[in-house]
Amino acid sequence: MESDGSVRVAIDGPGIPVEAAGHTGDPSLEELLTRTHAGPRGDSRDFVGVGLFGMGPFVTNALSSHLTGEVRREGVRWVQCYDRGAAVGPPSPQGPTTETGTVIAFRPDADIFGTAQCSFDTLAERFRTLAFLNRGLAISLTDRCPSSGSRSERFDFPGGARDFVAAIAARTGTTDGTDVFGFEYEDPQIAGCVEVAMMWSDTLAGGVHGFANSMPTRCGGSHMAGFRDGVAAAINAFARERRLLTKADTDLGPDRLCDGLTAVVSVKLDRPEFEGATRDRLGNAEVRESVAPAVRDQLIAWLAEDPRLASAVVGRIAAGTSSAGA
Repeated sequence: MESDGSVRVAIDGPGIPVEAAGHTGDPSLEELLTRTHAGPRGDSRDFVGVGLFGMGPFVTNALSSHLTGEVRREGVRWVQCYDRGAAVGPPSPQGPTTETGTVIAFRPDADIFGTAQCSFDTLAERFRTLAFLNRGLAISLTDRCPSSGSRSERFDFPGGARDFVAAIAARTGTTDGTDVFGFEYEDPQIAGCVEVAMMWSDTLAGGVHGFANSMPTRCGGSHMAGFRDGVAAAINAFARERRLLTKADTDLGPDRLCDGLTAVVSVKLDRPEFEGATRDRLGNAEVRESVAPAVRDQLIAWLAEDPRLASAVVGRIAAGTSSAGA
């Protein structure tokens, strides 16, 4: 965010193709900025978008009074300007360069947004989440607006979901917790991958957070149901093996097992089926069938590595359930 109210987004990489340079194949700079569905599909697991609907830079261009696209590719720097979504002219070469990448600079249209400004805190929260959910993705955010004072933050979390759980626990003041346990795997049956991380605490808990293709699923869905099924199966199996539950006792319910739990469940699919206008619930039934046994097997193995810690965790859950029933 620049001092004049404009926004500048710089992306590392080879640079978006430029049709004027003879680049073919992938959508060109002008196509991305003027066509609604140009570019990578928003529902692909390889697509990482800031918004909820994957509309891409077309919407940014349409809602900007002025936008400049700059591409550094194959030794040439190309620039194209737009006024209120319409190209002023074709991309033009602006000399040689040794750099690569794409820069989009735009000014939100004051006729639409008035004096509204981008929120550093809102962007920081979203970028932080994206960096947690996409290991290897580094994002830097800088605010140069004089009204708020210059500030900058970088988001890069090599631990992925494990780092996410640790950060949630720290933010919520969770103490005396277990070590963060996590795993990830690729499943061709769901055309996607799954990453899970969790920790239990005797004090506060940060809750269970679900994501599909890096978007929050606040209303849950099949991945969250599979997670709860897997946790319940693992905890109940361990509790019965250690005789923390008798034959007369009923199984511990999934809802009770989430007490004291901080967890992140992230799935990335090539063909996600979102439900609801805000796409905040995942509907793929096969995902539940994939996540549940994986969580069960991985959690049972983790509990077996430290029986004393496992007995403490499971015993506390069983005791809490008994007290609630009384």
